[in-house]
Amino acid sequence: MRRAWLLGVPRVRPLSWQAFLLVAVVVAISAALQGLCVALGAKLYFAAFLPSIFVVGLVAGAPAAALTALLTIPLVWWAFMPPFFKFSTLSSANADSINLFFLLAVFLIGLADLCRETMKIISRGGLKPPGESAATNPQ
Repeated sequence: MRRAWLLGVPRVRPLSWQAFLLVAVVVAISAALQGLCVALGAKLYFAAFLPSIFVVGLVAGAPAAALTALLTIPLVWWAFMPPFFKFSTLSSANADSINLFFLLAVFLIGLADLCRETMKIISRGGLKPPGESAATNPQ
C-alpha cells in the first residue's frame, strides 16, 4: 500500500488481492450497519452501501468499487427486502430502488475515480505549466 499525500488516504493497486479483500470487508461491515438500521426501523435498503462504494473506489479503484456495487445488489435483495433471507419477485418499488442504487453507484464510482486520479496528479507535483507541454508546437 502506498500513502497519497492528500489527506493521508492509503491507496491499493486495482485488481490486486488486497483490493478484493477490501471489497469483502467493506461489504460485510456495510451489511452489518444496514442490518442495524433495519432493526431500528429504517427502510432505506442501500443507505449503508453508498458511502462504502465511494470509499472503495477512492482507495482501491473503479474495478473494486464496481464489484462492491455488484455484490451489494443481490445481498440487499436477499437479506433486507421483504421477505427477508429469501429471493422473491421484486415489486415495482423494490426494482426502482435497485435501479436508483445502480445509477448512484455509477456516479459515485466515476467521482471516486476522478478523485483518485486527482490525488495521483497532486502527489506527482501537480500539472505542468502550459509552456512545458509536449503537445504545444513552438513554431
